[in-house]
Amino acid sequence: MTLQEVAQLVNGEIVCGTGRAQEFVEYGFASDLMSDVLTQKCSNFLLITGLSNNQAIRTAEMSDAQYILFVRHKKATPDMLSLAADNDMVIIQSPFSMFKAAGILYSAGLKPVY
Repeated sequence: MTLQEVAQLVNGEIVCGTGRAQEFVEYGFASDLMSDVLTQKCSNFLLITGLSNNQAIRTAEMSDAQYILFVRHKKATPDMLSLAADNDMVIIQSPFSMFKAAGILYSAGLKPVY
């Protein structure tokens, strides 16, 4: 599905990387534990997290996750948006819980990384 479709499904907004809204993402991984994210072997996946800080951006960078969905009304700070833009990442913000967002995206066809 496209990143624009992801944002629409979770009542979200693309706040960084809007020019990439038509790119496709096939896999997703939901976690607030960045150590779990680092164990992923899949590249080019959507990271779904409520951990809204620079560590999440850095972890996504190390894990080749170009797309991040912040849930639970979490907002990226200007510093985070700058760091994400420097790394050519897409940031989506959603009011939904992680459980709800992941469930909706899974039902719509987003595949789990395992």
